Amino acid sequence: MAKAKMTTVYFCQNCGYESSKWMGQCPGCREWNTLVEEVVSKTAGSHKSTQKDDAVPVSRPQSIASISMEEEDKIFTHMEEFDRVLGGGIMPGGLVLVGGDPGIGKSTLLLQMCKMLSDEHKKVLYVSGEESLKQIKMRAVRIGEFTEDVKLFCETDLDRVETVILNEKPQVVVIDSIQTMFCERVSAAPGSVSQVREATGMFLRLAKTMGIAIFIVGHVTKEGTVAGPRVLEHMVDTVLYFEGDRHASYRILRSVKNRFGSTNEIGVFEMRREGLVEVKNPSEFMLDGRPEGASGSVVACAMEGTRPMLIEIQALVCDSNFQIPRRQTTGTDFNRVNLLMAVLEKRLSLHLGQMDAYVNLAGGMRLMEPALDLGIVMALISSFKNKPIGAKTVIFGEVGLSGEVRGVSMAAQRLAEAKKLGFQTCIMPRSNYDSLSPEEKTGIKIYGVANVAEAVETMIE
Repeated sequence: MAKAKMTTVYFCQNCGYESSKWMGQCPGCREWNTLVEEVVSKTAGSHKSTQKDDAVPVSRPQSIASISMEEEDKIFTHMEEFDRVLGGGIMPGGLVLVGGDPGIGKSTLLLQMCKMLSDEHKKVLYVSGEESLKQIKMRAVRIGEFTEDVKLFCETDLDRVETVILNEKPQVVVIDSIQTMFCERVSAAPGSVSQVREATGMFLRLAKTMGIAIFIVGHVTKEGTVAGPRVLEHMVDTVLYFEGDRHASYRILRSVKNRFGSTNEIGVFEMRREGLVEVKNPSEFMLDGRPEGASGSVVACAMEGTRPMLIEIQALVCDSNFQIPRRQTTGTDFNRVNLLMAVLEKRLSLHLGQMDAYVNLAGGMRLMEPALDLGIVMALISSFKNKPIGAKTVIFGEVGLSGEVRGVSMAAQRLAEAKKLGFQTCIMPRSNYDSLSPEEKTGIKIYGVANVAEAVETMIE
């Protein structure tokens, strides 16, 4: 038997770059202080899989002309919000990474997905390295009745997990979580760069060769990104983030990478005792409880992927009691708000330099779309002048440094969403107004504005 040699290697936590010595800056990604020390063992012989050679089908090169273009049938979970974020359903052979804060509901979401798949008689294997069988059963009882098609397996040994997957041949596998998986051939602690990369590589091989859809849960750092090497997100097909305030009832499932569908799609859920419930109309959900007749409150329309979403923007502008005025934003870009306030000072001669300003997207949403610019501007002006904007008015548009209001994409879809919720007035860029058809202009009063000054005059009228 070959004798193992212990070697110290340094790995970059950002990109996975391997080095024999420590360096302050990673040569691969140019990030500073990302190299960490790990001890690995190398044997004289090559590492071979513990499984039989015929357990996994051997792939062979194919002519590009012989490859069929017919799309593979996707597996539907019948959770419309979840299916849309995935790109229409679960793709067989896909590797999906699900990240989110502790306690946000990642395990509940995936266990609920397993229940929906079991109702369709799909074979599902749930592998947990963090919870016991009884703990998972307690959560499952709250969600509902499960069939025999869902099997639970509590294990952290990577080789044993691989053996079970090869023997059971499920259609969908859930790994909770990837940071707990441990391979004996890699002498590093679970959750380290080496272990995470080894485990992800093994699951990727199983997914592609056997056509199994595999969901892996990833822990996140305090910055909100998936813990471990950045190469983990590059290896998988889809990256989903489960977001929201753990003390609030709503949850947002956001797609930031998807090889089988569009990115930046979101699904909205509400956390209840029986599990996660889909929110079919998030615009109505986000506008619930909005004050009427209050200054600084504006309804804007943002696009999340292919879905228009109406959201309330709240602004508060008041005299500052400090030498340096305070600026604070929640849910949107801080620097963008400062830029828009500078535009108002220069183009409209509003003296905001000695005023405190607070901007908040109600409902805890985090949106960075430029189409919110005009809504933020109007909310700031409404609070500054203490003049409320009509409760049935929706506003969207991008604001430039010259004070011009630029056109945004999908204006017709935004307008249709406003009509559906009963809004009577819309302020939008003039370029978008000119491109609308006569049928799209019916049912709502539309003002097309070319600059911020025209938008203010419209608001006063």
